Amino acid sequence: MSYSLPIETDRLTLRRYVENDYDDLLRLQSNPDVTRFLLYDVRTPEQVKEALTGRLADVPMDADGQALTVAVILRDTGRHLGEVTLFLNSTEQRTGEIGYVFHPESHGHGYAAEASVELLRLGFEELGLHRVIARLDARNTGSVKLLQRLGLRQEAHFVQNEYLKGEWTDELVFAMLYSEWDDRS
Repeated sequence: MSYSLPIETDRLTLRRYVENDYDDLLRLQSNPDVTRFLLYDVRTPEQVKEALTGRLADVPMDADGQALTVAVILRDTGRHLGEVTLFLNSTEQRTGEIGYVFHPESHGHGYAAEASVELLRLGFEELGLHRVIARLDARNTGSVKLLQRLGLRQEAHFVQNEYLKGEWTDELVFAMLYSEWDDRS
């Protein structure tokens, strides 16, 4: 399996992280509004350095559990908008998972959808995935709407299945098959 970066869209560049992205990643991961629905809490500068180190690694995406996280940059200004991640869950089953995290001021402009479409394309067309899922906190209505716009269908609603940040939360699972991706045009 192979893939190519950077990816250019009309408005965005999806590229590997570089050392100079530390301040942007710190601003993203230390914001309580950003981490509210994530599995991790607000991160310290040291934790962000560790996270950046992981994002700098060249990920071949050829083994279970690997994840490719790319920075989403606004082409006109060079501003860091957030990041999108593609997880390789199983090479044998050809399954993956997408995720995205964006700065609050980037919400509502379609950037997450534009970037996520490219990650789905990469997963299905370049890595040959059969199925891509997205898992999220059911309270994250903005993310639910985004996944629906992308054409993923809700497959599961797990009631109070995760104890997250001091409370039981519901989890939703959305999915798309390669055949659905291929049929969407």
